[in-house]
Amino acid sequence: MARTRWLDPDEMRAWRSYITTSVDLMKALESDVSPYGITMGDYQLLAMISEAPDSRLRLCDLAEQLRLTRGGLTRRMDGVLSQGLVRRVQDDRDRRVAFAELTAKGWTLLKKVAPIHLASVRRLMIDHLSRAEIKALGSAFGKIEANLRES
Repeated sequence: MARTRWLDPDEMRAWRSYITTSVDLMKALESDVSPYGITMGDYQLLAMISEAPDSRLRLCDLAEQLRLTRGGLTRRMDGVLSQGLVRRVQDDRDRRVAFAELTAKGWTLLKKVAPIHLASVRRLMIDHLSRAEIKALGSAFGKIEANLRES
């Protein structure tokens, strides 16, 4: 039986800081978008579609980027579809393929909310870190993401 590798004080501080701070950060960011009738999950979905060519993204690709199952994406899409922020579009060449596409209303909302969201990201996180810390954070989470994808 393998011996337990306990976390040393620095590792424990890093782990606990991540756990508590990530929850608090997401709550704070959620409070910025909620007055606009969306969640952070909705905002993330809108932002990802907006960054795709022609502001449309295959549903399977969107689910993967959001780390959702097909069922989870269906539930996430329900709200933005019913609000008219996104529309579901079938591929003309392959009816089995469907896209999520931003509507004019979705673009208008995203243009209104994005500056508020980005200001909060800067105020709550980015502006408190040095350039080296930002690079280290990006590198660290890149490694964690790669490890999780391999698992």
